[in-house]
Amino acid sequence: MSLSKSGDRLKGAQAFCQSMLNEKMQVSGINPQSYLLHLRAFKLEEELEIWIKNKDAKSKWQLFITYPFCKSSGQIGPKRKEGDLQIPEGFYHIDRYNPKSNFYLSLGINYPNASDKILSDPDKPGSDIFIHGACETVGCIPITDEKIAELFVLAEAAFQQGQKEVPVRIFPARMEKEQLYKIARSHPEHIKFWKRLRIAYEHFELNRELLEFEVTEDGAYLF
Repeated sequence: MSLSKSGDRLKGAQAFCQSMLNEKMQVSGINPQSYLLHLRAFKLEEELEIWIKNKDAKSKWQLFITYPFCKSSGQIGPKRKEGDLQIPEGFYHIDRYNPKSNFYLSLGINYPNASDKILSDPDKPGSDIFIHGACETVGCIPITDEKIAELFVLAEAAFQQGQKEVPVRIFPARMEKEQLYKIARSHPEHIKFWKRLRIAYEHFELNRELLEFEVTEDGAYLF
């Protein structure tokens, strides 16, 4: 079945992949009517991970699907100014569902967040960062029309089931200690910022739990 940009794109995407997603969830022990989502992106590896769990208190996050970026822009390091082509780094959530995107379907993230508003250009930090279809970008994460159809359907259903904010955590790379040292050698200006991101990364790797955080007056993430 092909995807169409005419008509109701959400219904078209649901017809395209809903039964497949439901079957995959059931195989994974996930209730398609009662689940939560969490997204992790890794810029160096150009991968977007979709994590899922049941809503019950004992459920742990499990990796559901990994999508490759179709294209990337900028380099590792946070986004700090409009036009810098950077994909942001930090802790975000989906705040917009656009079924009429120029890139088929798109999910907006809340960049600039509280940290970005402190650390980025005060006048032009940039905006309109999306995970979307197609295969072009100037700071967003494109994953092709077929993959965004799947992700949009998953996220829209989670929203309708009551998950008002789907966490999206974007890292420069997978944050094992050796990898952190490696990327820090070429970008020492970001090491302090990255060490804060690594705290949340390491906790999730060990516990399959998301750390709650606040943002300090100097823009740092505090767990």
